[in-house]
Amino acid sequence: MRLNSDQIKELEDEAVLLCQELIRFPSVNHGEGLGDEKAIAQYVANKLSEVGIKSELIESAPNRVNVVAKIAGSDTTRPGLVLHGHLDVVPVTAEDWSVEPFSGEIKDGFIWGRGAVDMKDMDAMMLATVRMWKRIGYQPPRNILLIFFADEEASGTYGSRWLVKNRPELFAGYSEAVSEVGGFSVTITGNHRLYLVEAAQKGIQWLKLSAKGTAGHGSFINTDNAVTKIGKAVARIGDYEWPQIETKTSGLLFRKIAELTGDVYDRSNVKPLLKHLGKASKMIGATISNTANPTMLEAGYKANVIPQSASAVIDGRFLPGHEDQLHETIKKLAGDDVEVEVLTRDIALEAEFSGQLVEAMCNAIQNEDAEGIPVPYLMSGGTDNKALSDLGIIGYGFSPLRLPDDLDFFSLFHGVDERVPVEGIKFGVRVLYEFLENV
Repeated sequence: MRLNSDQIKELEDEAVLLCQELIRFPSVNHGEGLGDEKAIAQYVANKLSEVGIKSELIESAPNRVNVVAKIAGSDTTRPGLVLHGHLDVVPVTAEDWSVEPFSGEIKDGFIWGRGAVDMKDMDAMMLATVRMWKRIGYQPPRNILLIFFADEEASGTYGSRWLVKNRPELFAGYSEAVSEVGGFSVTITGNHRLYLVEAAQKGIQWLKLSAKGTAGHGSFINTDNAVTKIGKAVARIGDYEWPQIETKTSGLLFRKIAELTGDVYDRSNVKPLLKHLGKASKMIGATISNTANPTMLEAGYKANVIPQSASAVIDGRFLPGHEDQLHETIKKLAGDDVEVEVLTRDIALEAEFSGQLVEAMCNAIQNEDAEGIPVPYLMSGGTDNKALSDLGIIGYGFSPLRLPDDLDFFSLFHGVDERVPVEGIKFGVRVLYEFLENV
């Protein structure tokens, strides 16, 4: 149902206001089970209830609360769509910010605050859309499972993973999902405006390296030093240059960049094309190969004592289909004297950039921005779509925003002075509304 100009303005203004109000809830996730989404979850449930949408508050642990609502579509014979966001945010050091991090203040054309980008902007657009549906009596074309998860910022143990494991019946009849970190604009060389739709995600292997040696006095010569062993292993892994690998998703992206810029596409070396992406090259550059970064070291207890053991932690990320390459390479680089243990593992994802859902995304973007060019991209991190994939649900990242050409958007995720443009949210909620009319 097409909205008139007054309704469009109402939709836009409500999305902005909801984003501000959501930011004002300090729903910080400190990890290790320390988080609290209870107040913000109740707020979301109340906003749904105001327009007659029933929801269920599901508490997976004390104060870890998820919100679930079902909205019936006009064609209930079709598989449904999961539309999901998360309510938690990462911690913040307030003194580093130029505004109060939970103020939701509007300044310089942006809404500022922790969660503005990750991902209370999308939460607000989702809420504004379904509230408008109820006010005008609109029914979407397919069933919508609307979920606001807890605990996304700490692996979803009390959010998506808990619901998939303990309440799988909620997802019966749903085949696809849409959530965060996609559909936003990046301006490349030649002023071409790409809209990056997340169609793939790297997998995770967090690894612990452990070395043993002979303890002894710090003044003695020691050729069996555990610290030396772990140090050499960490240096080899940290300095290793991983080979570039073309995935289906990155192949489509880099071919399009080469086509638009008139540059050369070489599937074996796409690094020269990264320059066209500007500040987005940092994140996209991390998706052309597996990566492994040393992040933690632990050894010793006194300056003059050679310890018997030493350890390190490696943050490994693998491309879809290339987990074995990551693990085997790290084991080889670590060497025979170092044990490699998997601490945390999560799958990689890759979906086809085709079909009715993708066409609806592309059409919605281009109807609002005729010069916009939707393209798929591979994300270096992960979202709650990983958990839903355990149930066979295919997920995409589509939280649309039109961004200023010079905005370093990726640096705002978990960053100081996190903010989202007001006009970007207005654009985004129009795109999201149109997309959901045509899925």
